[in-house]
Amino acid sequence: MRQMAFALLVLAATSTSVLAHSKPEQTTPANETTVATVKAIEMRFDDPMRVTAITLAGPDGEISIERETGMDAVTEFRALPPADLPNGAYRVDWRGLSSDGHPMQGTFGFTVAE
Repeated sequence: MRQMAFALLVLAATSTSVLAHSKPEQTTPANETTVATVKAIEMRFDDPMRVTAITLAGPDGEISIERETGMDAVTEFRALPPADLPNGAYRVDWRGLSSDGHPMQGTFGFTVAE
């Protein structure tokens, strides 16, 4: 009986990790920080994520960014904003598919101030 209880405990512990979805571990710029310049927008995920949409919005509306990592599932996503972002508050919204096929989304923000 003890072996069966232990086996069920191990099964329960491993099944929750299998059900876990990819999530961002780090963003650049970091969420809610103030930076002088932004050379790249980066997200690091704990599992591969296929980022299907990403937008950057600033004080004057949406800003075009260039995807550097394409549409493949990656653990490190990178996009390039225009050369100089003017001072102000910015928000990055993203959507993607985690490695287990579940849709995911997130937002982070930062401020540019020289």
